[in-house]
Amino acid sequence: MNKLINETRVILIGGSSHVGKSTLGQSLAAKLGWSYRSTDKLARHPGRPWVGTNGKAIPEHVAEHYGTSSVGALFLDVLSHYEKNVLPQVEAIVHSHASDLSTECLILEGSALWPGFVANLVGENGVKAIWLTASDQLFCYRIFSESNFYNVGEDKKHLIQKFLGRTLFYNKRMREKVERLGFICIDVESLSIADELSKKCMELMQVS
Repeated sequence: MNKLINETRVILIGGSSHVGKSTLGQSLAAKLGWSYRSTDKLARHPGRPWVGTNGKAIPEHVAEHYGTSSVGALFLDVLSHYEKNVLPQVEAIVHSHASDLSTECLILEGSALWPGFVANLVGENGVKAIWLTASDQLFCYRIFSESNFYNVGEDKKHLIQKFLGRTLFYNKRMREKVERLGFICIDVESLSIADELSKKCMELMQVS
C-alpha cells in the first residue's frame, strides 16, 4: 500500500456505461483512503432514456436525442461532449491532485475518460489508468434490468435499444483504442465480486 501512496496520486477508471466503474472506483477509494469523483457530475448530457427510480417521465429532449439519431451519431455526439465540456475539467482536476501534495489522492472514473483524450495524462506525475470492459451479453442484461425493458411499450424499448447500441459501440471502439495505446484493460466478468476486481486492478497497476 505504501508503494502506491508514494508513487501514485491519481487513478483514472474508464469504460462504457454500466460496466461497473463507479463500483470499482468507490471500492478502491475505500481501500486506499482516497477521495472519489465521477466525471458524470462535471457536465450535463442527455441521460438514460428510461424512467428511473425517481419516477419522472423521460424528458422530451432525451427521447428526441435517442429516437432520431443513429447509433454512430450518438457515439460521436457523446464523444464530442466529453472532449469539449468534460476533458478541460478532467485535466484541471488531475493536474491539481497530481502536482499539489497538499490535496488528497484521487480516484476519478467515468465514460468521459476516453483513452485517446487522457493519454497525455497517464504516467505524468504518477497518474495511472485502467479501462473496464465486458461482453455484449452483460451490458444487455444490466441495461435491460435497470430500464425495466420487458415491461415498457415499444416506443420506450426503441430508445433503450438505441442507448444499448451506443454503449456496445463505445465499448468496442474503446477496447480497440486501449489496445493500440498499450493501456491496461480488464474484463469485469473474469472476477466475481468488487473486492476481487479492485485487487486485480491494483495488481495490474503494479501496486503492492
